[in-house]
Amino acid sequence: MTSSSPESDLRTRQARGTSVEADLGWALGVVFRRYAKRSGEALADVPGGPRGYQVLATAVGSGPKRQLDLAAQLGVDRTVMTYLLDDLEKAGVVERQPDPTDRRARLIVATEQGKETLCDLESRLGEAEEEVLGSLEDGERMIFRTLLQRVAVKADAIDPLHNACTLAEADDPTQT
Repeated sequence: MTSSSPESDLRTRQARGTSVEADLGWALGVVFRRYAKRSGEALADVPGGPRGYQVLATAVGSGPKRQLDLAAQLGVDRTVMTYLLDDLEKAGVVERQPDPTDRRARLIVATEQGKETLCDLESRLGEAEEEVLGSLEDGERMIFRTLLQRVAVKADAIDPLHNACTLAEADDPTQT
């Protein structure tokens, strides 16, 4: 009797089309669920969790942005963004500064503490990603990331998310 690996068993079931593991939706859901859980744990002490991380990462990576532009870029309702920024500002990782070109607008700027915090968060997220993608070898991880990014960019171009609140309302059967 020969022993086979879990990977070869999966390939056999997939070739026959007899396994839920062959379903793209199932696979995406399982990987997303695991990533969401692990990244949530890694970002648990950041105000706003993953959204707070995205605000901080954008403020560091792209430089100062107007509050409304940041909300639009991240698909966050502007009123939600206000509360999120309040919490991030209280934590000392971002600050609002007057926009020199428009006195009514505020620029979101990462503080030095925010930049240090981002380094720590990126390290924690890296560990979470390593766990989720642990079944892939280094070269495979890079290929997977590249392909996934290409699919995501195309999907976003076809059906962009302008506001996460709108999506939640569309999925809520009680909304008419």
